[in-house]
Amino acid sequence: MDVRFPPKLRRGDSVRVVAPARSRALVQEYDHSAQIEARFTEMGLKLAYGRHVDERDDFDSSSIVSRIQDLHDAFGDPSVAAVLTVIGGFNSNELLPHIDWAVIAANPKIVCGYSDITALQNAILAKTGLVTYSGPHWASFGMRDQFDQTQQWFLDALFDSGPVELRPALTWTDDPWFLDQDRREELPGEGWWGLQEGSAEGRIIGTNLCTLNLLQGTEMMPPLDGALLALEDDSSSGPVTFARDLTSLLQLPDACGIRGLVIGRFQRESHMTRSLLEQIVARQPPLAGLPVLANADFGHTFPLATLPIGGTVALTVADTSTLTITQH
Repeated sequence: MDVRFPPKLRRGDSVRVVAPARSRALVQEYDHSAQIEARFTEMGLKLAYGRHVDERDDFDSSSIVSRIQDLHDAFGDPSVAAVLTVIGGFNSNELLPHIDWAVIAANPKIVCGYSDITALQNAILAKTGLVTYSGPHWASFGMRDQFDQTQQWFLDALFDSGPVELRPALTWTDDPWFLDQDRREELPGEGWWGLQEGSAEGRIIGTNLCTLNLLQGTEMMPPLDGALLALEDDSSSGPVTFARDLTSLLQLPDACGIRGLVIGRFQRESHMTRSLLEQIVARQPPLAGLPVLANADFGHTFPLATLPIGGTVALTVADTSTLTITQH
C-alpha cells in the first residue's frame, strides 16, 4: 500500500474540531472548555469548530448529513491544518458510505482522535492512503493534571518529523477525571509486557479492536499484509470479548502477513491480566513466532501515545523492549 503523511503542524495553524461520533454538547456538560482552549493556545494552535458539533439527538450524536458536512468542510477549507475529533462513541462508521474520498485525497491534512474514530481513520487509509493519527480527542485536553506526557507525545507526532521512541510511562491513570479534577488516582506503572520475543517493522493498523472489526468485508478495511497491529479496547471488552474479537481479525485471509502485535493497556474494569493475555495470544496461530508486546501506553487509559495509522513502527521485544515510530 502506498501511503502519504499529511503536512506537520506549525505554530499559528488552525485546527478544526468536528464530531463524527458523539456531540460536543455531551462533553460540555462537564465544562472543561477553558482548560482546552488554554492548552491549544500554549501550543500555538487556533481552534475552530464545525457548524454542527453541538447538535444532539437521542443517541447523543447528530445526523449523518450534519456530521458529513462538517467533515467535508474541514477538509475542503485550505485554512485548516488538522481535524480533531470531539470525542469517541459508537457510530462514526455510519459516515463511511457518504464520504467524498476525492475531497480527502485532494486535501491531505492531519486527523486525530481514538476509540470509535478508528473506523474513520482506517477507512481513510484504505481509500486514500492518507496517514491519520490515533491520539487524544479535543475533550482529552480538558484533563488538568497527569496530561503532560500525553501532550508531549501529541506534539512529537504532529509537529516533528524525526523518529519517536516510546518508553513505558512511570505512572498512569484510569479514573473518571472529567467528573472531579481534584480527586484523581495516579497508579504506578508496571512497564510493558513482553509476551513473545522478536523484532519486526511494519505499517501500523489499529487501534480500537472492536471498531476495526466493523470494517471487515468492506472496501474500507486496510490490508493486513505487512501490518504491525496496534490493538486496544475499553472497559466493556473483558478477556472473553477481546479474545473472540482478536480471533475474528486474525482469521482474515491476509492476516498471515502481519509482522507483530502491540496491545494497549487495559482498563482495570476489563479484568484482563498478563496471564490471561498470554493464553489468548498463545491460541492464535498467525501470531506464532512473531513479537508481541502488551500493556503499552495507548488505549482508554492515560498517558495516551499518538500513533500514525499507516505509519511505520519498529518493534523489538526482549529484556528491554523498544517501540520506535518512523515519521515522514
